[in-house]
Amino acid sequence: MPLDIVTVPCLKDNYAYIVKGPDGIALIDAPEAKPLINVLEHRGWTPDVIMITHHHHDHVGGVDELREKYGCKVMGPAAEKDKLPELDMALEPGFSGGTDDGLCEVIPVPGHTLGHVAYHYPEAKCLFSADSLMVMGCGRVFEGTPEMMWESLSTLAALDPQTIVCSGHEYGESNAAFAKTIEPDNPGLISRAQMITVARGRGQPTAQVPLYIELQTNPFLRAGQASVKKALGMEDASDLEVFTEIRARKDKF
Repeated sequence: MPLDIVTVPCLKDNYAYIVKGPDGIALIDAPEAKPLINVLEHRGWTPDVIMITHHHHDHVGGVDELREKYGCKVMGPAAEKDKLPELDMALEPGFSGGTDDGLCEVIPVPGHTLGHVAYHYPEAKCLFSADSLMVMGCGRVFEGTPEMMWESLSTLAALDPQTIVCSGHEYGESNAAFAKTIEPDNPGLISRAQMITVARGRGQPTAQVPLYIELQTNPFLRAGQASVKKALGMEDASDLEVFTEIRARKDKF
């Protein structure tokens, strides 16, 4: 049974995901309850579990209301247990569960927060990365260090290139604009930026994309590329140093 994934816009620019698979229905993050309830009721679905990626309020604000309404279990990173709504199961890095396309692995991706996790469905080739890897970007380094974030992104970059990355925010247009300041002559980036502008004009989400496209266009994943180092005048710098410079520029963009 393949996964049925529904993208649900929440708040100003957040996304939550409803994932229906062979083991039931999971919500990946819950920024607010109402949009998720509307979609669930329209489809006649009842969630079995809410899977939290990290503790920020714009990813957990709807958890308690949804749990009260549906009686669903709540899972999240053990490292952030004290900052999250009450957990029925605290997930350790490396934990996996589920069957067939529903098999899910917990990948630690510290940087944005210290305990941030991503949910990887290897058989279905799908990754829910929230505020770690994002469309042509990555989350701000709030609690961790640039080294942590670079290591996290490097881990995700090594997944199957056909993996669909589903991130937590609609930042496509702004991230594309920044990416072009790093690689203005990247033809794939130029084409993708145009496609994002068209999609957003139609009200379509852009936060779901194959990993191989991110590898071609996301400056944060491309910090180790010689072309990027040359563009920044950092030919002799380490990959981490280049990543740190790109993140610093994005913070000021």
